[in-house]
Amino acid sequence: MVTLQGVEVTPDYAHAKVFFSVLVGDPDATEEALNLSAGFLRNGLFKRLHIHTVPTLHFHFDRTTERAADMNALIAKAVSSRAKEE
Repeated sequence: MVTLQGVEVTPDYAHAKVFFSVLVGDPDATEEALNLSAGFLRNGLFKRLHIHTVPTLHFHFDRTTERAADMNALIAKAVSSRAKEE
């Protein structure tokens, strides 16, 4: 399952960076599949949005959740080692 985390659109609406996360599976394979499907998805947006310019979609795996988990682990390790010292 893919979760869209955010979108950054250029001022001229020519390009959109779509950030996503996955619960299960390989993020790199998912990113490749989404980018291969970008034209199909863009066409669907064009039919639904009815705006003059629909941006070209560029999918990127959002590593924010991974980084947050790493930071939490580091903090927990620091707290644990400090508690052992006291």
